[in-house]
Amino acid sequence: MAVTVVMPQMGYDMREGKVVKWLKREGETVRRGEPLAEIETDKAVVEMPASGEGVVRKILVAEGTTVPVGKAIAIIGTADEPLPEMAEVVAPTPTPAPTPPTPTPPPTPAPAGEVRASPLARRLAEELGVDLRTVTGTGPGGRITEADVRRAAERAKAPPPAPPPPAPPAPPAEEEVPLTKMRQAIARLTTRAKQETPHFYVSVEIDMTEAVALRQQINKALEAQGTRVSINDMLVRACALALKEFPTFNASFQDGKLRMHKDIHIGIAISLEGDQGLIVPALLDCARKSLADIARASKDLVERANRGHLTPEEYGGATFSISNLGMYDVDSFIAIIHPPQAAVLAVGSVRPRPVVRDGQVVVRQMLTATLSVDHRVADGAQAARFLGRIKALLENPLSLVV
Repeated sequence: MAVTVVMPQMGYDMREGKVVKWLKREGETVRRGEPLAEIETDKAVVEMPASGEGVVRKILVAEGTTVPVGKAIAIIGTADEPLPEMAEVVAPTPTPAPTPPTPTPPPTPAPAGEVRASPLARRLAEELGVDLRTVTGTGPGGRITEADVRRAAERAKAPPPAPPPPAPPAPPAEEEVPLTKMRQAIARLTTRAKQETPHFYVSVEIDMTEAVALRQQINKALEAQGTRVSINDMLVRACALALKEFPTFNASFQDGKLRMHKDIHIGIAISLEGDQGLIVPALLDCARKSLADIARASKDLVERANRGHLTPEEYGGATFSISNLGMYDVDSFIAIIHPPQAAVLAVGSVRPRPVVRDGQVVVRQMLTATLSVDHRVADGAQAARFLGRIKALLENPLSLVV
């Protein structure tokens, strides 16, 4: 049976997408899940997998065309089955070329015969080289007199007036910079999140001294494999383990109900190269990944995000997120929840600080973490226990590798 492929919704606030490139052509065989087309959203170019298996019977949307989410863009079926009646192929609407303005003809000077001047004035004007059309007459009825011509000749001989002093430079005007499509998407999403999601926040100080030391040991052991574990990888692993114990924070509030997600897909906030913007793609199935697996997957995800080669599930499938500004020397901050998720963890730099241990002031490697929570999903006590579990895992880091 023929399968109608529609423009997918890859992201909570995606409303339309552009078909950048068809990876399969009409008549070619395609397997379910095989890349079918490259789709441009507000934030990235994503490979769209085929939702059916068979032959690409009809491509309904030409490359370069933007269509709304849910609109049919192709049909996959067997080679000889009848196709459903569909609209004609949609092509990009060409931008009409601007019509050049019609030139305005210069004004035609009045004929010399229409100038009213005395015969003497005409003769004198011819001798002095004065154009009577430029002379204002003072005689009866505006008639040009001899005196008028002589004054005009004297004015022509006079040196031109000195130019006025240059005006002081005007203060720089404000510049209006249009928003990129990605910045528009971020504006829509964050505004909607703050308006519709009742946020509350819980913060904790985490002693990362043992985690930092263990990370150094792990990276020495993995050096031959070309894998390096980052602090963020350890955070992802700790959150994945904690989410298994506190599944409420791996849920979404939708239509007055909690939607509990079986898999743990942790989004990591990525600032794209060249200040292109911010995206939060998902590390998939984090509960089934070891710390080394997370390190490898995280590096791969960042590289593909900057190349625009994310899958739809990675692009919009996160169930919990981490935003880390530690690399920017930030101590702490509060993140906005990425709808429809229930929570996001914001972390700053790991830095040496004086703390009290057993009545003594000692220097430890400390990190500040702040959990933003949708109050419709959980309350403060639940959030405190969940954040406390993340803290315990990171302060006893062997639990992250066993």
